Amino acid sequence: MVTMQTSLMTENTVLTDPFGRVHDYLRLSITDKCNLRCVYCMPEEGLEFFPDEKVLSKAEIVQLVKNFAAMGIKKVRLTGGEPTLRADLCEIVEEISVIPEIEDIALTTNGLALPRLAEKLWKAGLKRLNISIDTFNSEKYREITRGGSLKQLLKGIEAASQFPFVIKLNVVVIKGQNDDEIADFLSYSMTHPVNVRFIEFMPIGHSNNARDTKLWEDNYEGLDRIFQVCAENGWEYKPYYMSGNGPSENYQLAGALGSFGLIHPVSCRFCDSCNRLRITADGAVKSCLYWDDESNIRENIFDFEAFRTQIQDVLALKPQNHEMALAANEKNKFQKPTWRHMSQIGG
Repeated sequence: MVTMQTSLMTENTVLTDPFGRVHDYLRLSITDKCNLRCVYCMPEEGLEFFPDEKVLSKAEIVQLVKNFAAMGIKKVRLTGGEPTLRADLCEIVEEISVIPEIEDIALTTNGLALPRLAEKLWKAGLKRLNISIDTFNSEKYREITRGGSLKQLLKGIEAASQFPFVIKLNVVVIKGQNDDEIADFLSYSMTHPVNVRFIEFMPIGHSNNARDTKLWEDNYEGLDRIFQVCAENGWEYKPYYMSGNGPSENYQLAGALGSFGLIHPVSCRFCDSCNRLRITADGAVKSCLYWDDESNIRENIFDFEAFRTQIQDVLALKPQNHEMALAANEKNKFQKPTWRHMSQIGG
C-alpha cells in the first residue's frame, strides 16, 4: 500500500552524516549479474546470482530514486554487476531522467553492449559513461576478464564516442598484469577526449586471512607509479578540473585532448569528502563501500516517512573512512569487512 504523500515528496532534506559530509550522490546497482568474471570483481568460479525476484524491479528503482531526490540526491549512477544486461535499462534511465531534482545520470559498464545501446541510452537521457578497460592487449584482456573480447569493447567505446557523453575509462592497476601499460593509457588521453582513471586494486570480497591478504598485496600497485611514468617519458602535467562528484584527482598532460585521474580507495584519500550512498541490487543500503554494515530498504520504498527515517539511521552510522589497507593487514578489529564481492556492490 502506497502511503507516500505528495507534500513529502516535494520536501527537500539534506542528507548529512556525523562528520558533516552532505550526500547528494547515489550509486544504484540494478543487477548483480555480469557477463564477465574480472579478477578484481568476482572469484574465478563465478558467483551464484540473485534470483530475479530478489532484485529490485523497475518500479521500485524509479520510486527509490524519487525518494532520494526528495532528500537532496542530485546525481545517480547506475551500476551492476553489468547494468546493460537488464532489458529495461533504457526505460529505467528514461524514467529517472524526468525526475526534476535529478541533474545527472551516469552508467558504469564493461562496454560490450554499447554498439547496440549507446544511441538508445543517449536518447533516454544518459549523460555520462564510465567504461572499464584494463588493458589494450587482447590476450591480457581475456585473462583479466576471464573471457571478454577487447575488440567488442573497443567497438563499444567507438560507438559511445559518436554521442556527446562525458566518457571516463576505468583502469584498475594490477601489478604484473597491466602496470606495464600505464604509458599506453596516458598516451591514449593525449589523442582522445576522455578521462582515463587509474584505480587502486581493492581488497573487496577477500576474507581477512593470510592467503587472501598476500594475494591482494602481491597484486597491489600504488598510483604514485603514474607520476613516475610521466617523469620517465618527459611528460608535463597539471591539475585538471572536472565537474561532477567523482573521487578522482584529475590531471592533464601538456597538449592532451583528454585527461587522467587517480582514485585512491585503499589509501582513503577521498573519504573526507565522500558524498555517496550505495544501494545493492537486492535493496541494501551501504553507507561505505568496504564495511559489512548495511540495511535493506526494499520494504519501505513506497512508504516515504519510513524510508527517510531508515536512510537517516544508516547515514548516522557512516564511518569516517574505510581503512582498507589497515583492515587487509588485520590491524582493524572493530568492524567486519563486507561479505559481498565488488560485482554484488556496484563499486
